[in-house]
Amino acid sequence: MEVWKESQLSQISNATDIRTAFETSLNLVQKLGFSFFCFSITSPPRGPHFGRVNLNNYPMDWNTNYEQNHFSEIDPLLAHCNQSRFPILWEDAVFTKTPTLRQAQKKLGLIHGWSQSFHDDSGLCSMLSLVRSNHPITPYELYEKLGYATFISQRLHGLAAQKSPSRLPSSCKPQLSTREIEVLRLSADGKTAYEISRILSLSERTINFHVHGAIQKLGVNNKIAAVIAAARAYMI
Repeated sequence: MEVWKESQLSQISNATDIRTAFETSLNLVQKLGFSFFCFSITSPPRGPHFGRVNLNNYPMDWNTNYEQNHFSEIDPLLAHCNQSRFPILWEDAVFTKTPTLRQAQKKLGLIHGWSQSFHDDSGLCSMLSLVRSNHPITPYELYEKLGYATFISQRLHGLAAQKSPSRLPSSCKPQLSTREIEVLRLSADGKTAYEISRILSLSERTINFHVHGAIQKLGVNNKIAAVIAAARAYMI
């Protein structure tokens, strides 16, 4: 390993506050060939709140657009990371159902990248993204640099989690029915209402009824947001 990489990894490991660790991580990420870097971790929607952490060097317009357009409710990258520990590449196919989000990314140069999550034993989940404007990420590059991203993700997550409550008490969770949880879990796997109806031997109308019930209980606006909220509350 080159000396500069080893030095910066050591600095990240020894950092005692998340902002210092982020700044060093950003420097390392840029030397690895990425222009943009983001780390975020958010408390579950119910229960104790330790404050949202969202550190990035994205264009200011992107952060504003993301908040104003409520992109977190439809972001397929966020939905994936809440459900999976595997990295996901920023490819057009991932955004087929959210073209507005993809267009907004491309307009500001957030084109090629990958996101990955870190899930700890308490159920807390964070997401790390490395992004650039040109040159798609090849499978070889992903394999070559995944270790660095994983190390950074774990370290930043650990520093952020120090301010987190140990776990969301079960009494604070919204009370979804067993069937609602089952339907949201299958939805998180990419199943349509029709496919879920066949799997559970129910009518499609009944499936939509359970989805609507979960949406109301979780206080969100659509099915994707319900899946994300349920995942953050450790239900699915």
